[in-house]
Amino acid sequence: MDGISLEIPSGSFFALLGPSGCGKTTTLRMIGGFEQPDEGAIVLGGRDVVGLPPHKRDVNTVFQSYALFPHLTVYENVAFGLRRQGIESAELRRRAGETMELVDVGALGKRKPRQLSGGQQQRVALARALVNRPRVLLLDEPLGALDLKLRKQLQLELKRVQHEVGITFVHVTHDQEEAMTMADTIAVMHRGRVEQLGEPAELYERPSTEFVAGFLGVSNLLRGAVSGPDRVRIDSGDELNVALGGRTGAVAVGIRPEKLRLGPPREGENTLSGTVKETAYVGVATQYVVSTGAGELVVYAQNTDGSRPLAPGSVALLSWSAESTFVVDPQLPDAEEAA
Repeated sequence: MDGISLEIPSGSFFALLGPSGCGKTTTLRMIGGFEQPDEGAIVLGGRDVVGLPPHKRDVNTVFQSYALFPHLTVYENVAFGLRRQGIESAELRRRAGETMELVDVGALGKRKPRQLSGGQQQRVALARALVNRPRVLLLDEPLGALDLKLRKQLQLELKRVQHEVGITFVHVTHDQEEAMTMADTIAVMHRGRVEQLGEPAELYERPSTEFVAGFLGVSNLLRGAVSGPDRVRIDSGDELNVALGGRTGAVAVGIRPEKLRLGPPREGENTLSGTVKETAYVGVATQYVVSTGAGELVVYAQNTDGSRPLAPGSVALLSWSAESTFVVDPQLPDAEEAA
């Protein structure tokens, strides 16, 4: 880790997002007490917990591997933490039952983990972590082992559960769509640092670095240089209107694929001409790869009744508004960045 500093609001759903090796799991393990930081503080509810072992922190963790006790029933797995605390029988049954109902495994109490599907096992693991009502619940890629349809279903379920219990969730994932679906706030991490912190819409619409623009969704990045007030001349020689926010010199101009339109521009819009290189039908839209003098751009065009897709080799005119354009500093080569 490289001197990261985060403040996670109590009761929020917070995501640490980034590629493998960026430091997100290390950060989670430090919060949970499985790793100790070399310096700095980790404050939970006003208390610095650095140096405390995991069992003395008011934190529970849900892992990708479920980590259920195979010899115990679903009910006994969920009730395990309460028994260790010495909770009396009536209270134990009430809390375990309520938590199992919360995650929709109330009817599975007598089954063993081997009799459950992967999604059911993950629900039981979530119930076991929630039953003690920790201050913070840590989720270490908990949906990574599930198939796509079930993963999407449980994303919404986790968000619902978090809203109902009001516990702070800190979720580690490399899946950008998962983070944007579930989290109130996302920290995009890269090389042990937080590249950008913000709400999903803010990160998507206005990324602050080229890495964030490329990692969070698909971005078309056009390199160029500032040529005047809110004007950029890109490498093809075309000039674009874009809010520069005081930037000068070399920049990268970004446009999301769904913001591009095939066809003539409206007043004040930016344009680029090119040739359709590839097309792919993806249901609600057709994806185009358009070759231009500034490089290849990806375009998502909505499929409407009677619309006919452009064939490869067709001439294409791309247009988009200046408001749909963002600008970031161009990413340095690895060697130069390290220096």
